[in-house]
Amino acid sequence: MSEGIEGIPQTAEQETKGTKEDKEARAAQEAAGVEQTGVSGTAEAAPSADRADTYTDIDIDFINPLRDPQDRRLPRIAGPSGLVIFGVTGDLSRKKLMPAVYDLANRGLLPPGFSLVGFARRDWEDQDFAQVVHDAVREHARTPFREEVWQQLAEGMRFIPGDFDDDTAFKQLRSAVEELDASRGTSGNYAFYLSVPPKFFPKVVQQLKKHKLASAPEGSWRRAVIEKPFGHDLRSAEELNRIVHEVFDPEQVFRIDHYLGKETVQNLLALRFANQMFEPIWNRSFVDHVQITMAEDIGIGGRAGYYDGIGAARDVIQNHLLQLMALTAMEEPAAFDAASLLTEKLKVLKAVRLPQDLGRGTVRGQYAAAWQGGTKVRGYLEEDGIDQSSTTDTYAAVRLQVDNRRWAGVPFYLRTGKRLGRRVTEIAVVFQRAPHSPFDSTATEELGSNAIVIRVQPDEGMTVRFGSKVPGTSMEIRDVTMDFAYGESFTESSPEAYERLILDVLLGDANLFPRHQEVEESWKILDPIEQYWATHGRPAQYASGGWGPEEADEMLARDGRSWRRP
Repeated sequence: MSEGIEGIPQTAEQETKGTKEDKEARAAQEAAGVEQTGVSGTAEAAPSADRADTYTDIDIDFINPLRDPQDRRLPRIAGPSGLVIFGVTGDLSRKKLMPAVYDLANRGLLPPGFSLVGFARRDWEDQDFAQVVHDAVREHARTPFREEVWQQLAEGMRFIPGDFDDDTAFKQLRSAVEELDASRGTSGNYAFYLSVPPKFFPKVVQQLKKHKLASAPEGSWRRAVIEKPFGHDLRSAEELNRIVHEVFDPEQVFRIDHYLGKETVQNLLALRFANQMFEPIWNRSFVDHVQITMAEDIGIGGRAGYYDGIGAARDVIQNHLLQLMALTAMEEPAAFDAASLLTEKLKVLKAVRLPQDLGRGTVRGQYAAAWQGGTKVRGYLEEDGIDQSSTTDTYAAVRLQVDNRRWAGVPFYLRTGKRLGRRVTEIAVVFQRAPHSPFDSTATEELGSNAIVIRVQPDEGMTVRFGSKVPGTSMEIRDVTMDFAYGESFTESSPEAYERLILDVLLGDANLFPRHQEVEESWKILDPIEQYWATHGRPAQYASGGWGPEEADEMLARDGRSWRRP
């Protein structure tokens, strides 16, 4: 047999390029169970002639017949697409979104013609925008900077100056999208990322509809990505959902909760449902209570305009902590897909019951001036831009129940706050004490309750706490821990949450995105608490650098429990 390019037999080379042979090869692959995947799991269209500079003459529908379909070593790669970021000059875009896009490109997970379009009220040219992205990437990217990757990415960058009610700017945006389709081969596939204050969501989506940017050409897709907070109560969330869904179908809307993009949150599902050792005890027969904590060691900084009037409960409990609670408490889904996960999480949220006495079952607080980390810090009411009469909570703790067979009688304690002892997010499943101990009380006086602690951030991993005998001649038992850390067990570092979430948007994978039903159910849980707080006193004060107000400790003490010290 004669040889072709690089030693490949000519017959094999002809099969790759010949249409008849291609069809036969694809039919054989389909019969063997090999799927052809592109964007949203569908085969990608072949590039047009004007994209010859972007793609080679290799048929991109061709699937390597030597690759096992069960081989997961090769990552999922986005098909032809682009990302439009509204509010591209904000901190979120500079510190998270633009570095995440570069990291994805650096890992080879974006297509060669990927395009990034910025929209903001700045008098910039394309090269000015590219320089801003360059500086953000240099400062915040997780992966090393490579010039060749940057140059390829920079060629697809465009900037559109204008306000959200500026029709001319949106006409320019549409022209830029059409130009990028031709020059970069984006195939009309675009995600619109609304990195803007919630009050601008309706205006932006309506402008996208008005200028026909929300409607995709046949065979393409358009998606909207919306950051929290999604409304400030149930009524506003329902209204916002109605406005957004007038423009985009529900499956086209991706609501970002960056906590769900973290490896340890996803590992919670693996921990529960891929292992036999945990699930049999993950219920009311063995679990005493669950604590879910998100603590920050910083104040509000320069975010007074956003934070005052919102508070810790609306900012964190309504989305992050209730999502973590739903994942902790839910039943095993039928499959790891968006619809199955939604079904099980909704069951949990609908079963949540508030304390009968909200005054005893909830706590809110404000941080006060104190020494923290060797520095004297100001209290919340002393921060720039904060009214002295503000009742906005910087700390919130609630006691919830889940009324179903698995969790009846097991309290879930959720807490979040600023200016606390350290930055940490964790889920602690605390188990009941042994029903009988053959050891005398002095042998076990230092023994606490067994616990499984999932560390979401910053030390991603898991800790199992159990009792063990102290070496020596006497029988003494005390707590020890067994740790799993991502950084020690895997050679590859965990990607940033926004990397995973942006890639999932481009792939159309909605597994890690809360749906509008979950958002509304979460507000149904929080609204009665906020309404109670609005008419009952002021937030308790707590010293910066501590772990919250005394009232929070008293809330657990009444139940015979105490907060875990992270």
